Amino acid sequence: MKGDIQKRCREIIIQICDAEDIRILKGVVSKDHVHMHIEYPPKVSVSDIVKKLKGRSSRKLQEEFKELSKQYWGKHFWAIGYGAWSTEM
Repeated sequence: MKGDIQKRCREIIIQICDAEDIRILKGVVSKDHVHMHIEYPPKVSVSDIVKKLKGRSSRKLQEEFKELSKQYWGKHFWAIGYGAWSTEM
């Protein structure tokens, strides 16, 4: 991702986090992946957070950028897996 797509992806992720009571402590949207250090309610699982972030951002980006929907139609926009680490504040 680069340019307008990268910028919009960042905006969408921020919107999702705000709606889900997730606080972004640090993050970066790179050309092929996203790194985030987040704080979230203990009742929410990491897998649910990732599912919402990946699903909603993929859908929104493909709606707004038709070149993406042509390239990824029927395919995963994001990689299937994810990495998660925990820290204590």
